[in-house]
Amino acid sequence: MNGKTGPGAPVAADFPGWVDSHCHLDFPEFDGKMDEVREEMRANGVTHALCISVNLAGFPKVLALAEAYDNFLATAGVHPDHEDRTAVSPAQLVELARHPRIVAIGETGLDYYRLSGDLQWQRERFRAHIRAARECGKPLVIHTRQAAEDTLSIMREEGAAEVGGVMHCFTESVAVAQAAVALGFHISFSGIVTFKNAGVLRDVARWVPLERLLVETDSPYLAPVPHRGKTNRPGLVRHVGEEVARLRGVSFEELAKVTSGNFFRLFAAAKS
Repeated sequence: MNGKTGPGAPVAADFPGWVDSHCHLDFPEFDGKMDEVREEMRANGVTHALCISVNLAGFPKVLALAEAYDNFLATAGVHPDHEDRTAVSPAQLVELARHPRIVAIGETGLDYYRLSGDLQWQRERFRAHIRAARECGKPLVIHTRQAAEDTLSIMREEGAAEVGGVMHCFTESVAVAQAAVALGFHISFSGIVTFKNAGVLRDVARWVPLERLLVETDSPYLAPVPHRGKTNRPGLVRHVGEEVARLRGVSFEELAKVTSGNFFRLFAAAKS
């Protein structure tokens, strides 16, 4: 496959493959559909997927996916807008992360869009995740929405740069991306980058250093054009990658090779 190959073209046998760096295959939308999901991945040249934990109650189902399929990996964490305010301790997360199929801590971060009021509990939860990541030496998967300033501040205060990670489903400005990259983080683009109103985000996609780029679906959410409004699946990450490649003026094959390589370097345990 090369830069002259149009979106949606058949995947060549020697294509290096895409990686979906963030999806939620444990969600009900995928119950009983894993064979279909995996076949669509194969057909679209998607070699691996990272299954993301959003709460501790659901963690066993996330882990089970990574144990059942050798090209699925998993994380351990509690999403920032998960409203069970029971404190999450670093020790809990470190214990979960001992499993060899767990390659990162998260998703964690701050979300001031869905929740309001006194969100100190959310900030403390974020700090606990960063401390756990530093203790177990695994990278962070960070979610931030309408909270960029506080997110970056806590990352600096807690030493997140020590382990690095990814700012997933990035929707912030170039300035925020620059600050995150300076802390050693990658920037991951979802289907939002294909939306017509995503002009600012496309500027970020053009700016991010190639060695810090990742692509994702955030399945079952945010299906990319031309599937917008439908249930998203890991196989559709190809459309995200093709759009980022187009924005940067590089071949789809080059972007797939770079982003997949970035994934396996960041989540080094994924190789073991």
